[in-house]
Amino acid sequence: MYDIIIIGCGPAGMTAAIYALRAGKKVLILEKETIGGQISSSPLVENYPGYISISGSELSNNLYDQVINLGGNIELEEVINIKDSDIKEVITEDNTYKTKAVIIATGSKYRLLGLPNEIDLIGNGIHFCVACDGAFYKDKVVAVIGGGNSAIINALTLSDIFKKVYIVQNLSDLTCEKALQDKIKSKKNVEIFYDSVVKEIIGENELESIIIDSNKKLEINAMFISIGQVPQSEFVKGLVQLNDCKYIVSNEECTTDKEGIFVAGDCRNKTVRQLTTAISDGTVAALKAISYIDNKN
Repeated sequence: MYDIIIIGCGPAGMTAAIYALRAGKKVLILEKETIGGQISSSPLVENYPGYISISGSELSNNLYDQVINLGGNIELEEVINIKDSDIKEVITEDNTYKTKAVIIATGSKYRLLGLPNEIDLIGNGIHFCVACDGAFYKDKVVAVIGGGNSAIINALTLSDIFKKVYIVQNLSDLTCEKALQDKIKSKKNVEIFYDSVVKEIIGENELESIIIDSNKKLEINAMFISIGQVPQSEFVKGLVQLNDCKYIVSNEECTTDKEGIFVAGDCRNKTVRQLTTAISDGTVAALKAISYIDNKN
């Protein structure tokens, strides 16, 4: 029997664990893939308070060590279901765990292009977060893949620090807001390729170029893929409320529509998804879960 089971071992989940453990709660974190989540693959983090620069893997390791030092338990198991009752059951492929409260912190995954070599070059020329990684390529040449609001906001940001920005859009026009279209089309160092998709990624240890439609080759230093995110929420479909984009519906207190089930980080509905906001969510969700448990005792 655990006080709190946290599903997801990224910054939100591990922050929640730290707060719960310091409150004397028995905590289990369940993670299906990678300790640290998406941030663990970032070669350099320069927007996290307290560090001029730190690698994502080192930051993740620091959080992991802190959780273990406080007596937390982390298991690499994929959660496939949660049975809701006064005492909840968290079911993995191998085990069933009982707990008084659950914090879902499974995050979201960036939608990929699905090309060979793509995953191997993530962090080595292929990126998703301009705020995290854009400055590393200052004054160089970059491509942004996508034509929606997020993609064009990324391209506008990059156009201020990059020599050249290519936008590759699979439709005949941009799908972002009109104001953003006007801004990006006025940029002299931005070139837009319409009705185009990335057909090939070239590079072994780092990104060198991409091939788009008509076999046009773009020599670039980096590529930012901005075609949306996919929340990892499929396993709670039918348990808690999801919005149209499959994010878990919650309020600013990180509570869901099910008593005793909380949510933190990028898998919940919110407007800003950054490392610092994930950690903030972890803090809030843990404190609400602690209060929920204490009030029931």
